Amino acid sequence: MMLLGLSSPHIALGQQSLAKPEDAIVNTSFGRIRGSRRGDLVTFKGIPYGGSVSGKGRFKAAPPLQPWTGVKDALRLGNTAIQGPRVYMGVNEPGPDENCLYLNVWTPAIDGKKRPVMFYNHGGGFILGSGGTWYQDGGNLARNHDVVTVSTNHRLGLLGFLFLADIAGEGYATSGNQGMLDILQALSWVNQNIANFGGDPNNVMIFGESGGGQKTSCLYAMPSAKNFFNKASIESGAGIRMATRDAATATTRLVLEDLGLTASEWRKLLDVPVPALLETNARVLKKISTAPPATSTIPKPSSFMPVVDGGILPHHPFDPEAPAISRDKPLLLGSNQDEAAYGLYESGNTAAFLLTEEQLEQRMQARYGASAHQILDVYRHSRPGASPSQLFIAISGAATAMGEITIAERKCAQHAAPAYMYVFTHQSNFIVPGTNYPIGAGHSLEIPYKFDNIHAEVAPNSKVPGPFEHLLGMETVYGTDPNRDKTAHNMSEMWATFARTGHPGAKGQPDWPAYSTDVRATMMIDAECRVVNDPWSEERRLWRSLNS
Repeated sequence: MMLLGLSSPHIALGQQSLAKPEDAIVNTSFGRIRGSRRGDLVTFKGIPYGGSVSGKGRFKAAPPLQPWTGVKDALRLGNTAIQGPRVYMGVNEPGPDENCLYLNVWTPAIDGKKRPVMFYNHGGGFILGSGGTWYQDGGNLARNHDVVTVSTNHRLGLLGFLFLADIAGEGYATSGNQGMLDILQALSWVNQNIANFGGDPNNVMIFGESGGGQKTSCLYAMPSAKNFFNKASIESGAGIRMATRDAATATTRLVLEDLGLTASEWRKLLDVPVPALLETNARVLKKISTAPPATSTIPKPSSFMPVVDGGILPHHPFDPEAPAISRDKPLLLGSNQDEAAYGLYESGNTAAFLLTEEQLEQRMQARYGASAHQILDVYRHSRPGASPSQLFIAISGAATAMGEITIAERKCAQHAAPAYMYVFTHQSNFIVPGTNYPIGAGHSLEIPYKFDNIHAEVAPNSKVPGPFEHLLGMETVYGTDPNRDKTAHNMSEMWATFARTGHPGAKGQPDWPAYSTDVRATMMIDAECRVVNDPWSEERRLWRSLNS
């Protein structure tokens, strides 16, 4: 087992393997489960929370979990959702399976204490990912900050979000939101059982990054979820709008067409082997990416994602306004300073890190047409001295930050619970291979910082894609700067404090003011944090004018 960075002042996940494990047995509403106690951390992995969703249960809400007798082991991660090639792995994580409704719990102790609960929604859009991925292991967050952390696996892609209601009828009324209903069922499990794990069911924070942020946005707007959480954090994934019924039905017709089925033959979807569905999933997503724009009579198909069905999701999460049902729930939200750098690197777009002025102009013209010069003029003024690649990366990642600002503004308009805005600014000095460009604060690179996992144990013999492919050496995507540990402690403490009190903060760092549309106070998260009012104000006004 490879251990990384054991010089950390915090206990690395891998070091726990040096302690002899002890059994930890807990009663749940479905039966007794056995976890593992190692030192000052108790872990339960692969706890089932829902019934079978295969066969006749495909595309339907999961039936209740059936109770068991005896003691069920919860010592290994559960199966991940069916998805395409995926190599972001947890230690000893099994492969994908249609029945993937499992959750994990990390707690400092099973002692009846009421600790805040941090319930994480993994990223990967709505088509990839796992709650067991090594860099979001909840152990250090639980141990170092006295909280209970929970993560889940749930249905993804076609199996989680294929909308059949307008083709198959009332029996499939909730079909386009099964992935969200899975998460809801896990939240219900937490509400019923987390007190037995040292957690407080009346103090639950939901949070997530990228696709997990969009899932969190949806939960924030779902009436059926409102009693299961008390605060939320939406990170680099502003889920302002989801799919309409018409767009989701257009996607379903593409799926049927790809399988050679007519609408009247939809029942055959229940018998299609999973590998064939997975191939269809990939082909349909490719077709959607090249589909022509919508017209007044022909909707553009949506990706596989939650559907505004008028029931489970009554309206878009944050359009035209923040959801009234969550007006009293505090909201923490933000993005990373160099969002686009990750995706460009992961996709192998090395040229983006080596741009000349001429190449920058060409890319901008191709993407933004007549608005290209206006955009460049503003960014050159707001970022004097920035290189062509720095400008391109800043412009390419602007939509993420602007989406978070939109949500914050709409939350503020409720004049109820506060919103808190951040930008993760810690700069990794990892150099993109073949360039002299440090990847900086790219998309998703803050995850191990907020989980205090920058020295985490990596799944053995696993290949890790994109920026994480170098992780088995010390030249990781997080870089080698000496401020990594302090940044991780700051961010993880801020998130845990928000979970505990509804107001984020960390000892020795500035007070974090609530966001408002007149001041726009924003916490810049690093080894030494600072509050900046209305960062990138020129850029914000630019995008508003272009999108108005």
